Amino acid sequence: MNDIHTSVEMIELIRKTGFYPSEINTDLNLLQEITQLKTQKNAVILAHYYQNPDIQDIADYIGDSLGLAQQAQKSTADIILFAGVHFMAETAKILNPSRKVLIPDLKAGCSLSDSCPPALFSIFKEKYPDHKVISYINCSAEIKAMSDVICTSSNAKKIVDSFPTSQPLIFAPDKNLGAYVNKQTNREMLLWNGACMVHEIFSAQKLMKLKVQYPEALIIAHPECEEHVLSYADFIGSTTQLLDFTINNSHSSYIVVTETGIIHQMQTSSPEKNFIPAPPDNACACNDCPHMKLNTLEKIYLALKYEQPELIMDEEIMQKARIPLERMLELS
Repeated sequence: MNDIHTSVEMIELIRKTGFYPSEINTDLNLLQEITQLKTQKNAVILAHYYQNPDIQDIADYIGDSLGLAQQAQKSTADIILFAGVHFMAETAKILNPSRKVLIPDLKAGCSLSDSCPPALFSIFKEKYPDHKVISYINCSAEIKAMSDVICTSSNAKKIVDSFPTSQPLIFAPDKNLGAYVNKQTNREMLLWNGACMVHEIFSAQKLMKLKVQYPEALIIAHPECEEHVLSYADFIGSTTQLLDFTINNSHSSYIVVTETGIIHQMQTSSPEKNFIPAPPDNACACNDCPHMKLNTLEKIYLALKYEQPELIMDEEIMQKARIPLERMLELS
């Protein structure tokens, strides 16, 4: 590493800006160094399925939002390093307020979370005082604090069904997941107009062209996709449900309509099967989340080494947000 920074200067730089040095000693074996730091510091790495394969391979636990929240809740590590995006690290901190939570890149945000500004959502919520609020876990801690219960794509129907049919509901922030759950439950929840840029950019026209090219392939899709894309799917489910489907289903080929990171686990679990990433409505061949992909092995190494950037949150927000999160975990 460059000698121009002392350890103190480096920690302060990372803490304030999230900036990492552009050069790391190329002689370092990052996997070995990360493993040693985890043991030395009693740290655990939680990683989302959308991370790059090398990060998935070094993680102590890989999962979707529900699984990661459950793992965060029962963690006994002194340090939790969250290889994912900001709201996921927030969830880990909310459930473990006394533990140090690190996020490799402070800029790893979420377009869906950003689509629901707390100030605007507060005004929206005040218009419907008789409504209970169910918020998808892909939201900020401030939105969670304004919610009655949190859900994930894998348990959304179960969470909605836990309310009497007479109880009016607001669902935020994902309008596509909300619309899908409305159909599943025969509800008419009010939907906040938010969406995930990764799942909204899939092209139905290109998807059909891909189906013509691979007629034997099943189309599997995440419910954050738009309805016209979901209408072509043979199976719709959360990230973990999509993975389990490919493991247990007898078909040999699948068109995967979600972020491409999950394909690493699909291929690892079923090496004899073929997984084709669905194309977005642009010139790219596949669809990656630019925020998820900001995390790298180098940043994980530096975060563990310097224990920065550490996620620091407002105590009152954490306390309010913990209540609906714990309700979700109890129901799950």
